Amino acid sequence: MVDYKELCTSLRGLTDGVPHKIANLANASALLYEALPRLNWAGFYLLEGDRLVLGPFQGRPACIEIPVGRGVCGTAVARGETVLVPDVHAFPGHIACDSASQSELVIPLRVDGRIVGVLDIDSPVKARFNEADRQGLEAFAAIVEGVLAQK
Repeated sequence: MVDYKELCTSLRGLTDGVPHKIANLANASALLYEALPRLNWAGFYLLEGDRLVLGPFQGRPACIEIPVGRGVCGTAVARGETVLVPDVHAFPGHIACDSASQSELVIPLRVDGRIVGVLDIDSPVKARFNEADRQGLEAFAAIVEGVLAQK
């Protein structure tokens, strides 16, 4: 089982006092990819207009742009809430950036109340993510939001 409290402490240690947002996102994705078992992708998409654009990540090559409202990432933005998908092939409109992905968890990231991107985690295992993962990764995402809010 993943110790999300320790993971959040590690993220704070990597990002506290570091003013470089992209570097912080890169380290956050590397931390997740190393700490969570059975992943094939961990990273960020950043909102530009009505599209999510690929940001720092670890894993296989990914889609560069995702329209808001499409796929799991775009749906999370459109709904304004975390989307946990146990079987991506059963999700209407799923975008198969990596055919190995079987399950996905996407968390919208907000700065000053508006969505600025998403944290996206993919696994080659169906039903890889559960409620404990959702809660732990939402706490992790809250730290990322603080990083993105830095001036």
